[in-house]
Amino acid sequence: MTAPPRDTRRFLNNNTIFIKEETMKTAITIMMTLVLIATSGCKTSSPRGGSTYKNEGFRIAVPKFDTNLKQGEVRAVILSLQRGDSFKQDVRVQVQASEGISVDPTDVHVKASESPDVQLRISAAKNAALGAYSISVKAMPKTGQPTSTTFTVTVVAP
Repeated sequence: MTAPPRDTRRFLNNNTIFIKEETMKTAITIMMTLVLIATSGCKTSSPRGGSTYKNEGFRIAVPKFDTNLKQGEVRAVILSLQRGDSFKQDVRVQVQASEGISVDPTDVHVKASESPDVQLRISAAKNAALGAYSISVKAMPKTGQPTSTTFTVTVVAP
């Protein structure tokens, strides 16, 4: 058997390199996707509040996935104000839970100079009905548009 012409070998080698480059591009794309998922965390955010101009508003970030809570348990959950670079206002945050679970605090004043994180304590009574409960969060800046969002807490058996 004779060797393929020299041009064909070069084509095969270039094809191998091309395949390796495409595999590397795919691996990099997968890694970047995973990094984006990891850095975005497990939170979802509200529509923009404050100003509609770029970097002058804020959003409320709440847990993205359902939070499980056993009957009789108290769990800490953190919500966060995601401020635009130019948003320097105090924000009043009001939290309201569905009947059957309780949340504390229900009214928080977050100053512009403070941490944007608010820790909530969510509790379910020992005899709370099993199932999903909604928690509504509303944030109102000193001036500008308010924003709101909800997240779900699921009460499960102990």
